[in-house]
Amino acid sequence: GIYLPVGLEKAAYNDGRTPIWNAEGCTTADIVYDDLRTTNGWDSSYKIDFSDPCAQKYIDSQARMFADWGYDFLKLDGVGPGSFKSGDNYDNVADVAAWQKAIATAGRPIHLELSWSLDYGHVEDWKKYSNGWRIDTDVECYCNTLVGWENSVDDRWDDAPAWTDHAGPGGWNDLDSLNVGNGEMDGLTNAERQSYATLWAIAKSPLYTGDDLTRLDSYGLSLLTNREVIAINQSSAPPAEPVTASDPQQVWAAKNPDGTYTVALFNLADAPASVTADWSTLGFQGKASVRDVWNREKLGTYRDRITQALPAHGSRLFTVTSHGTDLEWTGYEAEAGTLSGNASTAGCSACSDGRKVGNLYGGGKLTLDNVVVHKAGTYQVKVSYISGDARSALVSANDGGATSHKFASTGDWGTVNVVHVPVKLKAGANTITIDSGSDGYAPDIDRIDVQK
Repeated sequence: GIYLPVGLEKAAYNDGRTPIWNAEGCTTADIVYDDLRTTNGWDSSYKIDFSDPCAQKYIDSQARMFADWGYDFLKLDGVGPGSFKSGDNYDNVADVAAWQKAIATAGRPIHLELSWSLDYGHVEDWKKYSNGWRIDTDVECYCNTLVGWENSVDDRWDDAPAWTDHAGPGGWNDLDSLNVGNGEMDGLTNAERQSYATLWAIAKSPLYTGDDLTRLDSYGLSLLTNREVIAINQSSAPPAEPVTASDPQQVWAAKNPDGTYTVALFNLADAPASVTADWSTLGFQGKASVRDVWNREKLGTYRDRITQALPAHGSRLFTVTSHGTDLEWTGYEAEAGTLSGNASTAGCSACSDGRKVGNLYGGGKLTLDNVVVHKAGTYQVKVSYISGDARSALVSANDGGATSHKFASTGDWGTVNVVHVPVKLKAGANTITIDSGSDGYAPDIDRIDVQK
């Protein structure tokens, strides 16, 4: 592969006299703006003016050269909107489109990867013109180790969910390099290394390591070469996404084409904790067989759920095969509830009934009455929500105490995501309340669903 910042690098300009290869009559003066405006995340290049046909010919010449050299991977870096830059000078959508066009005629397939912290508002452009896009900043910490858990590795659990539905064949969410090959070099515990590798695998992120390949330790080598984990990453199943709220203990899952489920349990807390994957969050109840993917071990059959004790920042990765029955659900539209404080209804084209409840801040509250279940117990209640940033809400039932749950960003204020939160209900009619708290901001709510 080869690395290239977007734009025309300043050193190549040469007062506009440098000729463009394979583009007769074209020079570097023809392909940039007269005022030599700069672009990319470091302003290290001149912005290319694609109104001049010579600009596309320049990109064509580079793509042809890379193909002739035998490259099959191009990382185009500093791309905007993103890379912590915005504005017209840093809008490089035209550059990306030009690269896609050039690669198509270069005579060799070249994977086009975009970097970094790409703007979610342009996700359709990244999907249209590239094969992968960095959703976040560098995973490296630029400290005395290669990475650090709290320097940016753990950010991915918050940032990936908004992008999940946009990944698929031809284009993938890039979480950055997988640096788990040497614990001393990486600055991570073994538990953190496994969690890091687990999220990258189930999110279908491209897998490439930034470790020194001559210094891989035995545990790192086992992580990087586990065929079952790699198979999950490379399978035709969709990327996993959270099925629970983004609390310190989380469950992510994806349904596989053969009907099984890929299920990951994460304890992101700084202390050991138990994490439970409830089969109802996968849509069924009853028995299921469980295989431990990392350890290549069949764990047997579990009814309704599996609970694991995990170390700080630890994880488990399972393949779950249902032998139970599908659940049926009863839906309760948010706009049919009782609103208090600042809460109000608004139109929502993505919502199930075209409406949502928003303005849940500063004591704003949504209360849903007559939520009926046939027997008492703790239910995994589906919450369909919209939130342009990560927000928390207090969830309670009847006269019970409220529990705060964190809801990951859905990317914008027009996209609905679904997670489950545990709520203790009594047999018969119940009241469920979603409260912003006195000084908090909660996500907008589309609806909730409770199993029959």
